[in-house]
Amino acid sequence: MAATVRRQRPRRLACWALMAVLLADLLALSDTLAVMSVDLGSESMKVAIVKPGVPMEIVLNKESRRKTPVTVTLKENERFFGDSAASMAIKNPKATLRYFQHLLGKQENNPHVALYRARFPEHELGFDPQRQTVYFQISPQLQFSPEEVLSMLLNYSRSLAEDFAEQPIKDAVITVPAFFNQAERRAVLQAARMAGLKVLQLINDNTATALSYGVFRRKDINSTAQNIMFYDMGAGSTVCTIVTYQTVKTKDAGMQPQLQIRGVGFDRTLGGLEMELRLREHLAGIFNEQRKGQRAKDVRENPRAMAKLLREANRLKTILSANADHMAQIEGLMDDVDFKTKVTRAEFEELCADLFERVPGPVQQALQSAEMKLDEIEQVILVGGATRVPKVQEVLLKAVGKEELGKNINADEAAAMGAVYQAAALSKAFKVKPFVVRDAAIYPILVEFTREVEEEPGVRSLKHNKRVLFCRMGPYPQRKVITFNRYNHDFNFHINYGDLGFLGPEDLRVFGSQNLTTVKLKGVGESFKKYPDYESKGIKAHFNLDESGVLSLDRVESVFETLVEDSPEEESTLTKLGNTISSLFGGGTTQDTKENGTDTVQKPNEKGEAGAEGVPPAPEEEKKQKPARKQRMVEEIGVELVVLDLPDLRQDELARSAQKLQDLTLRDLEKQEREKAANSLEAFIFETQDKLYQPEYQEVSTEEQREDISGRLHAASTWLEDEGFGATTVMLKEKLAELRKLCQGLFFRVEERKKWPERLSALDNLLNHSSMFLTGARLIPEMDQIFTEVEMTTLEKVINETWAWKNATVAEQAKLPATEKPVLLSKDIEAKMMALDREVQYLLNKAKFAKPRPRPKDKNGTRAEPPLNASASDQGDKVIPPAGQTEDAKPISEPEQETRSEPADSEPLELGGPAAESEQKEQPTGQKPTLKNDEL
Repeated sequence: MAATVRRQRPRRLACWALMAVLLADLLALSDTLAVMSVDLGSESMKVAIVKPGVPMEIVLNKESRRKTPVTVTLKENERFFGDSAASMAIKNPKATLRYFQHLLGKQENNPHVALYRARFPEHELGFDPQRQTVYFQISPQLQFSPEEVLSMLLNYSRSLAEDFAEQPIKDAVITVPAFFNQAERRAVLQAARMAGLKVLQLINDNTATALSYGVFRRKDINSTAQNIMFYDMGAGSTVCTIVTYQTVKTKDAGMQPQLQIRGVGFDRTLGGLEMELRLREHLAGIFNEQRKGQRAKDVRENPRAMAKLLREANRLKTILSANADHMAQIEGLMDDVDFKTKVTRAEFEELCADLFERVPGPVQQALQSAEMKLDEIEQVILVGGATRVPKVQEVLLKAVGKEELGKNINADEAAAMGAVYQAAALSKAFKVKPFVVRDAAIYPILVEFTREVEEEPGVRSLKHNKRVLFCRMGPYPQRKVITFNRYNHDFNFHINYGDLGFLGPEDLRVFGSQNLTTVKLKGVGESFKKYPDYESKGIKAHFNLDESGVLSLDRVESVFETLVEDSPEEESTLTKLGNTISSLFGGGTTQDTKENGTDTVQKPNEKGEAGAEGVPPAPEEEKKQKPARKQRMVEEIGVELVVLDLPDLRQDELARSAQKLQDLTLRDLEKQEREKAANSLEAFIFETQDKLYQPEYQEVSTEEQREDISGRLHAASTWLEDEGFGATTVMLKEKLAELRKLCQGLFFRVEERKKWPERLSALDNLLNHSSMFLTGARLIPEMDQIFTEVEMTTLEKVINETWAWKNATVAEQAKLPATEKPVLLSKDIEAKMMALDREVQYLLNKAKFAKPRPRPKDKNGTRAEPPLNASASDQGDKVIPPAGQTEDAKPISEPEQETRSEPADSEPLELGGPAAESEQKEQPTGQKPTLKNDEL
C-alpha cells in the first residue's frame, strides 16, 4: 500500500503544477485583452491594435486620420499632440518639438546634435553634465529630455488606442530603426517605462515590414528560399533590407513559414526631411531676393516664417511627385508680405541631386552584409513615403537592374501591421498562426580582457584577448556564455562593439562610443577559498541579446567540480524519486540500466526464500561499488557595471520623470474637464434661450416665467464672458446645475406632453387586449379550464381599476392649465401598464406549460370516436364505457380546482372547438355523461 501511495504522489504534484500554470495563464489573459503597436516614424506614427473581435486594425486619431504627426507642443499650462501640435508649429515654433527621436541616445558632442541645431535653430538645447546629453529648454521653468518628450507621445498613442479599443491597454510592441545601437534602444525603453507601457518587444521597422508582407502571403511561401529586398525611405532615414522567406520545420508546430534577415544597409540622414529642407532653403532665398533693396530682414531669422516655408516645402514635394511644376504660395509669410513663386520638378531634382546619388548606397551595403548578388534577389519592394519621389524610383530601378519595382504593399502601414501581429503572437491573450522571425544584429559585440601570461620561464607579460560574443548579422534573440579559465582572483573585462569598418567615417562619429560596459567582478578569490579541494571549471559570464536587440549580462558564476563516491546502500532522495516516477510510468530494469551500473535490489520474503527471480541475495561485501560521480558547485559572483556609451537614468530620476509626466497628464485631464464644463454651460444657455421662443415651450409657461428664466440666462452668459476664464471646474458645474434647476419645471411639462400620446395609446391597446384575453379565458369549458376563478377575478379587477384610473386622471388633467405641474405622468402610465402586463403574462405562462387532462377510454383502451356520419345528438345517445367498468358506474369526477401555482408546474392548454359549451348538463345518477364533439 505504501508503494501505491508513493507512486501517486508525483502524479498529484504534476496535477497541482499544471493547475498553477493554467491559473497563471488565465490571470494573464484577464489582464491583457488588447495589445497595441506603435510605428514610430520620424515625421508621423501609426498605431494599431488587436482585441477580441478586432483582428489587426489601424487606430484612427481624434481627427479620424490613420497616421498622426510625431509632434508635441509644450506650453506653460497646456500640451498639444499630433495634428493639434502641428498646427501650433507656426504660431509657437519654439515650443513645438519635431524630429526629436534623432537626439535619442546621443551625447552633446554627437554630430547629429549639431545637425539638429542647424536644422531647427528655434529650439534651445540645454546640456546635462551628468549624462553628457541635451534637453529642450522651453522656458526657465520648462525643460524636457528627448526621452521625456517621447514618453509623452507614447502615452498619447496609448490614449488613442484605448479610446479606439474601449478598454485599457498596457502591452505594446514599438518599432525602431534597424540601425539603432544599444544606447538608442535603451533610451526608447526608458521612455516607454516613463509612460507606464509594458514593452513586449522593440522590433526593427524593416523586420516588422517583412513580417507584414509574409503574413499576408503565407500561402506563397514554401521550402524554396525566396529573397526579397525592401527599400524603405522615410522622412528621416533610409534602410535597405534583404529577407529570405521559406518554410522550416519547427519543434512544436511542424512546418511553418520563416523570415530571416540576411542583409541590412542604411543611410541615417537620407530621407524626405532633407529634401524638404533643401526646398525650404530655396524658397527662403527666393523670398529674400524678391525683397532685396527694401532693407528687409532675412527670412531665415524669423522662426514663424521658416515654419511656414517648411510646411509649404512639404506640400511642394508631394505635389511635384505627380506634377512637372507647381506654384508655391504663402499668405503673409513675414511682415504681412505674401509670397508666391513657381517651382518645377527639374529645379527640385537639381536641389537634391547629391541626395539622389546616395540612393544606391544602402542597396550595396545590404548585398555586402548578406554576401549575395543582385541576380539572387527576386523582387525589390518600395516602402516609406519618400519612395514616391519619381527620381528616387528612377535611380533605384537603375541600381537594382530590375524591370520594375514592387509597389504591392502599403508603404505607410506595413510596419505597424507587422508589429501588431508580433504583439498578438507575444501576448498570452491571443493565438496566432506561427511565423518564425529570425532578426539579425547589425553591430557585432565582443568581450575584451587582459591576463598575465608566461611566455618564457620567469618572464610574465600582459596579453590582450578578444572574444566575439555576437557576430555581425548573427540571429537574435540568443544567449551566450563566455568562460574565463585562468583567473582565481577578482578581475575586470570589457564589453565593446566589434569591427565597425563597414561604417563610413561620418557614420562612426554619429554612432558614438564603441565601448559599451566595463564589468568589475567581486568575489572570485573568495569562491576559490571556499572550495579549495574542487577543480575550477572557470568563471562563466551569461549574456543575453533579447528580442528587443538589447544586450544584458544576466549573471556571472564561478563553477567547481569534484569526484564524489556514493555509498551503495544509500540512495539520494532524487534517485528514489526518479525510481518511483520510472515505476509509475511502467519503467523497470532494462538491459540499458544494467549496463549503466544500476542493479535491481531483491528483497527476501518472510521465509528467507529468494526473490522473484529465484536468485539469493548477494552478501554485502560482494555488492558492486558505484562509480564516482561529478559534483558541481556554483558560486555566484558579484558584478559591478560601468556603462560607457550612455549612462541610463537612475531609478530615482526615472521615477521623478514618470511622476512629472503623470502630473502633466492629470493637469491635461483637469483642463479638458474644465473646457467640457464651460462648453456645456455655454451650450445650455444658448439652447434654452432659443427654446423660450418655441411654441411648445410658450404653451406651458407664462410670460412672467419666461422673463425670469431669460434674465437669469442673460446674467449667466455675462458672467461666463467676464469672469468665466478664471472660474474653476466646480464653479462652472455649479452654475450649470443652478440653471438646470431653474428650468426643470418648464422642461418637465414639455417632455410630459410629448410622451402622452404614445403612452396613452399603448395603455389603451394593452387594456383592450387584456379584456379580450379575459373574455376568451372565461369561455373555456369547465373540464378544460386551467385558470382558477381567483386568477380571472384578479385580472378583471386590475383591468377595471386601470380603466378607472386612466379616465379619472385624464379628466383631471384636462381641467388643469398647461402652465401648472401635470397630474398625468408618463411614469405612472408605465407603472399601470407594468402591473397589468404582469397579470396577463402570468396567465399566458400558465397556459403555455399546462398539460391536457386525461379522457375516458373504451373497453379496448382506446378513446371513443364517433362515426363520421353521426350527428352531435347521436353521439350523446350511447357511450361505450371503459374496460372493466359497467354502464351503471358513476361518472368520472372532475379534479379539484387547482390553486394558483407557478407556470412551470402547469400543463399545456388544449382549448375546445367553436361549438364548445361553457357548462355540462347534469346527468342522472347512475348514467354516464354524454361527450360533446370537442371533448372526444
